Amino acid sequence: MEADEIPEKIKEAAESTGKATALYVAALAAALAIASLGGSNAAKEMMNANIEATDTFAFYQGKAARQTQYQLTARSLELSVLSRHDLTPEQRAEAEKEVAKYRATAARYDSEPDTGEGKKELLEKARRLEAARDHAAKQDPYFDIAEAALQLAIVLASMATVVGVTALLWLSGVFAAAGVLATVNGFLLLVELPF
Repeated sequence: MEADEIPEKIKEAAESTGKATALYVAALAAALAIASLGGSNAAKEMMNANIEATDTFAFYQGKAARQTQYQLTARSLELSVLSRHDLTPEQRAEAEKEVAKYRATAARYDSEPDTGEGKKELLEKARRLEAARDHAAKQDPYFDIAEAALQLAIVLASMATVVGVTALLWLSGVFAAAGVLATVNGFLLLVELPF
């Protein structure tokens, strides 16, 4: 190699390194977009599941209150009939039919598999929603960590390009790896850290 070829080779190497760094930063930006999307979805799922669980528990409580009201009404009517000696057999039979209707309605509130609106079904649904909320709550911090790490990786890679310090590019790689691992863990929850 001739002495006059050295500047040209340095320029080619710089252009090649610059292109590789640009591609690296573009890959980091794509990873950041995925981590951001995962975090946004986890936050939405957490909020939606919490709202639905709260609504379902409120519906359950309303069902329980109505069931108690029917049970109390049936018992009150039953006691009223027992204390009255002036009722005709037809009136007693009519009152007992009413008591039976109240008791049947109260019993139906325990489980309504056809509609999914019995207390048993509502409680199961609310617990499933709580589990979904809790799962999303476990995912969310990993996406936050991933976003921060990937943003730092992008900044460090950009700085490395501007100032020409290779150590910054290596440090960027460390943050990039941490960000990608945190993103994967956010989706899969392979490792749970005590946050």
